[in-house]
Amino acid sequence: MNTTRTVTEKPVRLTGRLGTIGIVFMVVAAAAPLTVIGGNMPLALGMGNGAGAPVGFLIAAAILLLFSVGFVAMTPHVREAGAFFSYVTLGLGRRAGMGIAAVALVAYTAIQAGIYGYIGWAIDDTVRAYGGPTVPWPVYSLFTLAIVAFLGYRHIDLSAKVLGVALVAEIGIVLVLDVAILVNPGPSGVTMESFDPGTFADGAIGVAVLFALTGFIGFESTAVFRDEAYRPEKTVPRATYTAVLLIGGFYAFTCWAFVVAVGPDAIADVAQRTLDGNANMLLDTTRDQLGGLGRDVVNVLLLTSLFACVLSFHNVIARYQFVLAGMRVLPRRLATVHPTHHSPSFSSIMQTCTAGVLVAVFAAFGVDPLVGVFGSMAGVATVGMIILMLATSIAVLAFFSRNSAARAGRRLRTLIIPVIAAVGLIGGMILVLSNFTLVTSGSVGLSTGLALIPFAAFIGGWFIGKRRSAEVERKAPAEGHLPPDNPVDDGWHVVYRRTRP
Repeated sequence: MNTTRTVTEKPVRLTGRLGTIGIVFMVVAAAAPLTVIGGNMPLALGMGNGAGAPVGFLIAAAILLLFSVGFVAMTPHVREAGAFFSYVTLGLGRRAGMGIAAVALVAYTAIQAGIYGYIGWAIDDTVRAYGGPTVPWPVYSLFTLAIVAFLGYRHIDLSAKVLGVALVAEIGIVLVLDVAILVNPGPSGVTMESFDPGTFADGAIGVAVLFALTGFIGFESTAVFRDEAYRPEKTVPRATYTAVLLIGGFYAFTCWAFVVAVGPDAIADVAQRTLDGNANMLLDTTRDQLGGLGRDVVNVLLLTSLFACVLSFHNVIARYQFVLAGMRVLPRRLATVHPTHHSPSFSSIMQTCTAGVLVAVFAAFGVDPLVGVFGSMAGVATVGMIILMLATSIAVLAFFSRNSAARAGRRLRTLIIPVIAAVGLIGGMILVLSNFTLVTSGSVGLSTGLALIPFAAFIGGWFIGKRRSAEVERKAPAEGHLPPDNPVDDGWHVVYRRTRP
């Protein structure tokens, strides 16, 4: 009887004791709530369905919750901290997994570069608003990059503490603003018109859902911190659900509060004036409700929100590279763990260099930091995020379809809901691609080219995985002639083949 025994190679792993709250801080910080409120929310209100935009955030949250059901159900069966890469590899094979790994690296690198452009512009704008000198945005971006490099090189607990402080302050001031609005509402009072079917179905609700989805980028990174989590089989699922509910609820509630503050009849016009550069809905509403000091506080916290976002993505990308290097997909040096900080130190340095080069390239070509850098890179990341989640939902279906024991008694969670999630994500992708020029603020040609980048990354990663598989097959001796102490290392696991009578 022929048997094949597979033994998993013990990789170098990161360590830590991040709890649910710590991971949620990392994930919600990556979603940059205050940045979304100041940027995405006016877009959803002004270009979407006006006063009905809060429902767009609820729909986006519902899609991601459905996705999370299958994601969480599969989590106990995934042992590597590679997030979507690990899930897709287990469910669909290493070729698809490599394609998704490439998409993830491209998407996260793009949004990080975009945030560096945004924060460079925002710091310069704030300094000039208080009478300071005009400084080129790349100077502030590179200064921010240096701080991120310092924190990212060290243990994840330090980043979690910094992000926790920034996030608590950020969410706290917005909640104070929301309560102030409800106490002192606009001309229509505390109205629930946003949730009336006649309101949220009027206008382009698809556009509202589109910009709501872009506000969730980063929520899925809970599984990236698996090795640094305390009891990951419980912590990762709890953090995933908590992050989606917290982000979605916070966005929808705050969007509704702004409708109450301005009035359902005027909110679309006010949001549009913000998009035209003739107003600032976030800061103007804060000034009306909390005075000049409140406005200044929100302005400063907007900067900390951007910083927390870029630090979070730095940590995510460094860990993606670390996992891929441990599997010998990327250079092994990237899998180095610092002996003192227990962090992916060399991967962190490489990520800092990559971000620095991108910022330098954008600066050299004189690209506008908001429209050119942030807008275009956010568009690339949004398409990449949906590809990642759609592939993961399909991987969940494939995994549980062929593992009857794993899905026993959980047909709803492992098959039915993932199908619904996949359909919702396909709908989300259609919305994003059909309205992509709104995301990038660029021409049709430029937007098409940017939208194709994540798809091209997937194809490139797929062929790398295919070539890797072919190399392993060529190197592997015939079955029955391989001694047990001479394993085949294919980069994903070590295979021992032996023939027993």
